[in-house]
Amino acid sequence: MSLSSKSPIRDLIANPEAKAILEKHLPGASRHPDLPQALYMSLREVMYYPEAASAGLTKAKLEAIDADLQALA
Repeated sequence: MSLSSKSPIRDLIANPEAKAILEKHLPGASRHPDLPQALYMSLREVMYYPEAASAGLTKAKLEAIDADLQALA
């Protein structure tokens, strides 16, 4: 299964390699207090929430995450 920023967050954090990529680009993402509310959303969906900008989730960051996830395939 190919993972990307369009994958549900629960799938990303369930994969140890993908989880490490998230933590690399978004430190603390897998322990964020709002994580349970976002498990079935993708990073691309989360990006539209105002809180995402303060957490550093930008389009450039998503592209970097996608590049690292693609390298897993």
